[in-house]
Amino acid sequence: MHLRPRSRRAEGPWHGNPALIAAPLALIALIVVLDLWTGKSIQLGPLLVVAPAITATFGSPRLVALVAALAVGAQLVLSAVLGGVTTANHEAQIGALLTISLFVLGFRYAHERHERQLGRARLVADVIQRYLLRPLPQRVGPLRVAAVYVAAEAEARMGGDLYATARTPDGNRFLIGDVRGKGLPAIGSTTLLLGAFHAAAHRNPPLARLVAHLHNTVYWDTVAPSDEPDNEEGFVTAAVLDVPDEEPVIRLISCGHPPPLLVHRGRVTPLTVRDPALPLGVGSDMEADDYEVETFPFEAGDLLLLYTDGVTESRDARGVFYPLAERVTAWRERDPQRLVQRLHDDLLHHAGGTLTDDAALVAVLRCR
Repeated sequence: MHLRPRSRRAEGPWHGNPALIAAPLALIALIVVLDLWTGKSIQLGPLLVVAPAITATFGSPRLVALVAALAVGAQLVLSAVLGGVTTANHEAQIGALLTISLFVLGFRYAHERHERQLGRARLVADVIQRYLLRPLPQRVGPLRVAAVYVAAEAEARMGGDLYATARTPDGNRFLIGDVRGKGLPAIGSTTLLLGAFHAAAHRNPPLARLVAHLHNTVYWDTVAPSDEPDNEEGFVTAAVLDVPDEEPVIRLISCGHPPPLLVHRGRVTPLTVRDPALPLGVGSDMEADDYEVETFPFEAGDLLLLYTDGVTESRDARGVFYPLAERVTAWRERDPQRLVQRLHDDLLHHAGGTLTDDAALVAVLRCR
């Protein structure tokens, strides 16, 4: 895992764009020259307060303090030349400039402190989110895997969509899901379901028993006493798959989730189950017998694409849904990593740069 922390401002007072730093200095010089040129008839000294105020929009507190000191020094020079520092008028100007400069400096210091705290909080959240939504291994058994995730929440890496894989003694288990809702409540449900999947999938229970366990985890969480108004309405659409190493098949249970796409010899086919189950968490406590496992061919060279409805329901400016199957058919891309990256870029372009819902894609290629 490689994290790149947010860059912090350098501590030196001259950190920043030289052109921006020159602007308040040039303003101070210009005001001094004009004030000396106009004489006592027009007093421009009060305008010096603009220099530290401008500096506060881009500079560090030390740079703001330096510019404020230069502005006060310039005011003292003007006062001495144009009538004396001890006159009531100039004393008022100097006092006002000092007061406003101190206020601006305090505001800039508080703002920078808040930025540092926010940066640390974002870094911690980034680590937690990367741990929960673990990067999928590029190679598991006879499979090559790649995934991409786009969260609708700004600055987030994880929202209401989820995916995971777990290695078993004879194959791999995959989970992709979409939690109802957005924001922190959705992240909480995502965390719960991912934890349940990783804890149970490695024990290699039958697929139907695994899905029943996931359902009951979500169900009992929603019926537990809570102060959250929407807690009782939580559910997750999900597809849970078993891909054995030695059999060229996929075993699938769909719980109200969009059908995976199978690419076989250039032809894209949705793996639509005959009897989809209810979303996880809907209904009551479930047993393994309540779920039907359906089997589909998955031969060497075939590619499987899992996705959430944030992909297929993304609209362009004209309201047209994203044509996922058509894109996969037209591109004929076989490399999972290149495929999900191309789909990611094309999806954002289709949606105008931002999505209104979380979106996840997982591509799985059987190599043998």
